[in-house]
Amino acid sequence: MMRHSDSEIEQAADRFDRLADNLDPDTAIVEYTSDLREVATAADTVRTDEARLTESVHVARARGRSWNEIAAALGTSRQAARQRFADKQQA
Repeated sequence: MMRHSDSEIEQAADRFDRLADNLDPDTAIVEYTSDLREVATAADTVRTDEARLTESVHVARARGRSWNEIAAALGTSRQAARQRFADKQQA
């Protein structure tokens, strides 16, 4: 799975907004865009949820939770949890 940075996602959203703003409703042929709006909404939800998850892990670590405990809550291995969140914790 290819992950994009928040900056890349925001740039893509800005490009989409500029394109949408420049559409002339009288001349534009738009058959169906709710699927694209759904994609944008889902991407926003993923970013928000990822930030919430990262913050929750940081709080758990600050309260003395081990990587084993956090991994169990995530349903993953200790190594995977640590690799995913340890660097973000120091940032």
